[in-house]
Amino acid sequence: MRDQLRPLKRRLSASLRSSLLPLQIAQGRLRGLSPVPCRFSGAYPSHEVALAAARRSGLAGYDHPEVAEVAFEAMCRIAPWDYPVLFWLRRLQGEVTSLVDAGGHMGTKYRAFRDALPIAETFPWTVYDLPAIVDAGRRRAEADGLHGLRFVDRLEEAGAPDLFLGSGLLQYLDAPLPALIARLKAPPPHLLLNKVALRRGPTVVTLECIGSARVPYQIRNEDTFLASVEALGYQMIDRWSIPSLSHVIDTHPELGSSESAGFYFRRA
Repeated sequence: MRDQLRPLKRRLSASLRSSLLPLQIAQGRLRGLSPVPCRFSGAYPSHEVALAAARRSGLAGYDHPEVAEVAFEAMCRIAPWDYPVLFWLRRLQGEVTSLVDAGGHMGTKYRAFRDALPIAETFPWTVYDLPAIVDAGRRRAEADGLHGLRFVDRLEEAGAPDLFLGSGLLQYLDAPLPALIARLKAPPPHLLLNKVALRRGPTVVTLECIGSARVPYQIRNEDTFLASVEALGYQMIDRWSIPSLSHVIDTHPELGSSESAGFYFRRA
């Protein structure tokens, strides 16, 4: 009897979700009209379209001194989702003699990890980020006496690192990951990617409110993303999920929750 009722329960559940969908859509759009900024607002087909929408309402994008200091102290502490990255950095110590920390802000991961990892001052830890962030990072690193940090705003200047670290990079990246890696002198043997925003449906770009700015935030289709990395000759060795960083777009709840995940890829 219980088995016979299961299909009926599934149909009733699907019917209820369908009937509530118009209400969810209406509530989401009303959130967008509120004077209180949403954490995530809008749903756009590309980074360019989202950035154009952000520019119509004020400060747009990440490349601003005002954005550099937002949540800096918090980012310099180890968070729960950092531990898989620390695990692989320790595991790969014998193979990695240099890395590029793409989207590494003002060296926040270097600052967070240096007490947990044996990072020598001579180890080439290169941070790549936007010009405004790089300028602020250089000044702060000099003031703090962190001589092991190097900053570049052109990835071509990062050389040929053994490891590409992208923690919290991909959702803000305005280009496909393969295009970014192609700007290095050679594809790194190792990729460590963390906090990648993913979904099962088509890729969507929303706007995240960061301080006084609105920043395009890309939620990628997972299958398409994985195929693009594997096409470069990389094999996925590890994947982990970060449930606490799952998000719903406030103005478009009908699109469902994103999943935040991390990956370790090794080049074959």
